[in-house]
Amino acid sequence: MTRHIAPRPLALTTLAAGIALSTALATSAAQANDFADMDPVKLRLAHVVNEQDGFHIAATKFEELVEARTEGKVDVEIFPNATLGDERTLLEGMQIGTVDMGVITNGPVANFVEPMAVFELPFLFASPEEAYSVLDGPIGQELLDRLADVNLKGLAYAERGFRNLTNSERPVASPEDIDGLRIRVMENPVYVDTFRELGANAVPMAWTEALTAMQQGTIDGQENPINVIHSFKLNETQDYMTLSRHTYAPAIFVMGMPSWQKLPEAAQEVVEAAAQEAAEYEREQNAAMAEQQLAELKEAGMQIEESPDIAAFQDAVAPVYETYGEQFGDYLPRIQEALKAGESK
Repeated sequence: MTRHIAPRPLALTTLAAGIALSTALATSAAQANDFADMDPVKLRLAHVVNEQDGFHIAATKFEELVEARTEGKVDVEIFPNATLGDERTLLEGMQIGTVDMGVITNGPVANFVEPMAVFELPFLFASPEEAYSVLDGPIGQELLDRLADVNLKGLAYAERGFRNLTNSERPVASPEDIDGLRIRVMENPVYVDTFRELGANAVPMAWTEALTAMQQGTIDGQENPINVIHSFKLNETQDYMTLSRHTYAPAIFVMGMPSWQKLPEAAQEVVEAAAQEAAEYEREQNAAMAEQQLAELKEAGMQIEESPDIAAFQDAVAPVYETYGEQFGDYLPRIQEALKAGESK
């Protein structure tokens, strides 16, 4: 039997709408009052990639949200293209207050808080959704909080995304095809050991140096998500790509503790919430752009191996889990347990 609900009297509907509007206006006014007496602050936000990259998308969204919600009292100035230094330099600058904040790849951050490298373990996450469930949950927050131990403030996880292999020498469909290739990896021991187990000559170096090394032919390849390969036009030096999806790499909105502590509490709340929203926005944009970027790389002549032998890659990197399984405390088993719990739902 269909249940009929009588319409609300017009007077009550109008009253409810008026209350909702009044509440919204009061909240907006309260927020404005939070910043009415605040001295203006400028935050210098740096990253190492170009303006077409997902990091810049995240940074500009953050800028928009923070400036709007603080009535312009917090002014965010973005420095792309490593203009303030490579990622390690940026993190060191944040620690002493010469750089305010940045969007930084997880690998370099893990050099400051080692357990964060647990996310770098190969084939840990099978999908972006698995990664988000851990990063945005208690485990991810706990690791962000540990950055305070090194005078940094972890705000939120954006993403670099699933990383894929490129090279200038030959197609790669299995670990045997990697043997002897000189592959640039991030300056992080998990990445170094992963590619050594795959048979590569793993060469850790900063991204700015890697671009020159690829042009000069002193390295054969590198590994990064599709958005980086596309935005830096790596097809001009790298003829082959393998959709290995070997590692999901988070990126972190990080602020130096000196800059964080200078902000009043209301501004801190805005900054933290805006970082999370900007991170989620960047994830959505990355997903939307990936298919188009892959098609454009193919059109540009890049040869793409879309069905590599993932099982063989997983077998080859099993020693990495033996090496690092206990090095990250209980984080690896906790992540694995959380993922299993998610599967059972």
